Amino acid sequence: MLKIYCYEKCSTCQKALKWLDAHGISYESHDIKNNHPDAETLRKLHTRSNIPLRKFFNTSGMLYRELGLKDKLPDMSEDEMCQILSSNGMLVKRPLVVADNFVLLGFKESEWQDRLFKN
Repeated sequence: MLKIYCYEKCSTCQKALKWLDAHGISYESHDIKNNHPDAETLRKLHTRSNIPLRKFFNTSGMLYRELGLKDKLPDMSEDEMCQILSSNGMLVKRPLVVADNFVLLGFKESEWQDRLFKN
């Protein structure tokens, strides 16, 4: 079963959940604000995903801008990035989908279609 980290007020997350429901795909939803992945989980997801760790950041979020992460990320180690990502779920790009054999960030219908119906 898919595990999906999302935020109920996020329109992209709402669209993604509606898409999953419309396609009859079962999932386990987690509120990313209150139940976000810890640093170790994020390290594992990063490794499994083959997605650059920088892409795990919600770059359009207020907290990202308030913390000035755009300028700080280039000088951060992966451990530092995982620690800061794990400090607040609102820093993590959403929705974050975790399956047995893949990880998806954000909602791109064509990408979800390819991944969810090929696996």
